[in-house]
Amino acid sequence: MILDAIDKKLLAYLQQDCKQTNKELSNKLNLSVTAVYERIKKLEKEGVIDKYVALVRKEKIDKAFVVFCHIKLIQHTQEYVIKFEKEVTNLNEVLECYHISGDYDYLLKVLVKDMEAFREFMVNKLTNINHIGSTHSMFVINEVKHTTAINV
Repeated sequence: MILDAIDKKLLAYLQQDCKQTNKELSNKLNLSVTAVYERIKKLEKEGVIDKYVALVRKEKIDKAFVVFCHIKLIQHTQEYVIKFEKEVTNLNEVLECYHISGDYDYLLKVLVKDMEAFREFMVNKLTNINHIGSTHSMFVINEVKHTTAINV
């Protein structure tokens, strides 16, 4: 799907605040409410817009300790990869998991309450996944930039 300038502006507005009404968006885009509605439906149908979510402030729910974990599997076989990926998706503490190139096989973004909770996660959950050869964890000191908006 090729996005025109209006689609790009619409996506930017929706990423800022998806609870804006079609009327508010129509005023910003100089389009009719119907035209805005049709564009949004088209973007949804084409899969450009995947879903709508509420972004929760981690500090307000006592889960502000962010850890990035590098994971290296014992062997990089198809069986181990499939099993690891299936098991890691079931860990609620893991917000993101990426299969990466380089010295490690995976990068996890983990969110917990504090260091004690992270140790509990490592000892009782992550290390229970078979085929992990090694881990390397880095703790976030300060979040300099965090956005969910993709520049279109």
